[in-house]
Amino acid sequence: MYWKRLVELCENKKVFIQTHNFPDPDAVSSAFGLQYFLKQYGIHAILCYAGKIEKLNTKRMLSVFDIDMSYIDDITDMTSEDYIITIDAQKYNANISTFPGHEIACIDHHPTFIDYEYEYKDVRICGACASIIAKYYEDAGILISENVASALLYGIKIDTAELSRGVSDLDIDMFYMLYKKANLSKIASLYSNSMELNDLKAYGAAFESITIVEEIGFASIPFNCHDALIATISDFILSLDVVECAVVYAIREDGIKFSVRSDMTDVDAGRLTEWALSGVGTGGGHFSMAGGFVQTANIEKFGKNLHKEIESRFVKAVNILR
Repeated sequence: MYWKRLVELCENKKVFIQTHNFPDPDAVSSAFGLQYFLKQYGIHAILCYAGKIEKLNTKRMLSVFDIDMSYIDDITDMTSEDYIITIDAQKYNANISTFPGHEIACIDHHPTFIDYEYEYKDVRICGACASIIAKYYEDAGILISENVASALLYGIKIDTAELSRGVSDLDIDMFYMLYKKANLSKIASLYSNSMELNDLKAYGAAFESITIVEEIGFASIPFNCHDALIATISDFILSLDVVECAVVYAIREDGIKFSVRSDMTDVDAGRLTEWALSGVGTGGGHFSMAGGFVQTANIEKFGKNLHKEIESRFVKAVNILR
């Protein structure tokens, strides 16, 4: 079994499991699930991240499922000899910071844009990274606890929008397996009171700015707004009956953050974002969902009319990629 190589690598080592900088339910549940999996082989792993846990439902996950994650500044003893497993992210991606430890392994469900020579790499294109971790339990024949099963199931539900986005056979199989073992009441509790008051301001700003150009819905948020909320608003814009692609962006202190969603069968959202932001920023992701970023220093490259230039770039990219 492929997972045995990871276990062998981590034996007798100090291990950290690192998520991307702004961990969402899929990242948190995947890290938690892997931590428990390794524990069955006598390997103690510490969950860590940089950035911030932003969404209210992700924060609540930590208490509901009793998950302990450490912020990097609170870890004072990590050295270059320690092992890092990156999960739901890959080294050199814009959304993951470099820690002192050695990145020996990667488990992710996103395409690879910049190669890195891991000693162990498990990258499968599927709806949720949590599905990959759940498969480890099935392949190893390890009895999964109710708590871990619940967290992983929630991760799959959120990252696939209830099995409606980017779903693979693996996601469906693991959803079915986890559903029978999970505490559905715990999961249901995470859906109530999941929005903070400040989120409404972002929704309001986005709604006021909506424009639709050739079936692409654009919306801007003129203030700091966290990644997860931008993505949620992007999902909402895509639900409009006249929209086949949604581009939502927030103008923040450090630059412009983009979230892109696509229902176009002939346009890959990852490639679309990468192409549209070429020369000014970075972008990439899945076929149906992607993210991008433009640093503050590069905003002037858009010219005098920022919003029109963004619209023009994405419309042109769609026409070229089709």
